Amino acid sequence: MEDEKEKNRANQQINIELSEEVAEGVYSNLAMIAHSNSEFVIDFIRLMPGVPKAKVKSRVIVTPEHAKRLLAALKDNIEKYEAAFGKINQSGGAPQFPISFGTPGEA
Repeated sequence: MEDEKEKNRANQQINIELSEEVAEGVYSNLAMIAHSNSEFVIDFIRLMPGVPKAKVKSRVIVTPEHAKRLLAALKDNIEKYEAAFGKINQSGGAPQFPISFGTPGEA
């Protein structure tokens, strides 16, 4: 019985490839989330001080089920981070800057 469980686990493993470009990551200090009945859209934005325009640097689209798994994974990782490094301080409330979130090319 135990051998069958081990065999099933081995069959379920996924080989994940990470290119150098993706491994570098994209810095984001703002995320905006929208949803429909079938997906969540997460836009990662880089906002620079004194610059009136910010650009979406990456967009990730996930199913509602995956969004819920992502929320649980973030919660778990934040708890582990705070246990190791201390509580994360929040400045309180939403960021204090005007946001014009429109379509590409919109001023």
